[in-house]
Amino acid sequence: MKTTQTAIDAFLAPRRLAIAGVSRDPKKFGFIAFKELREKGFEVLPINPNAETIDGIKCYPSVASLPEGVESLLLVTPRNQTAGVIREALEKKIPHLWIQQMAESKEALKLAENTSVNLIYKECILMHTLPVKSIHRFHRAIKGFFGLLPK
Repeated sequence: MKTTQTAIDAFLAPRRLAIAGVSRDPKKFGFIAFKELREKGFEVLPINPNAETIDGIKCYPSVASLPEGVESLLLVTPRNQTAGVIREALEKKIPHLWIQQMAESKEALKLAENTSVNLIYKECILMHTLPVKSIHRFHRAIKGFFGLLPK
């Protein structure tokens, strides 16, 4: 299953998303993505079972605890936790799931197969949210040069 630009656009369209695996450590990707997406105008609901707030924003302990109406979920979880989060997302009927590079597992991908969910994986969300900044701009340019960006 290859990711398309249409799938990415559908994921990003609501401008409201939850992120499972947001870290309190500002050096970790989960925090970096959380902060950068907020700077780009997204309403971001962080999920971390070990924090009440992150960067002053209310944190949710699980996907199941998210308020109704969340349509997009970004997973930046350790691989061994991703399948469990996918299960919760499917139970909550979240229609758009993005498994960040390095978070995917065979089990998680198999769970999402044969469902109607819009699944994105093997892509970095920060390469697809405008404006693309820092190292992500360079990575996007390289992928574009080689014709590897989703179409």
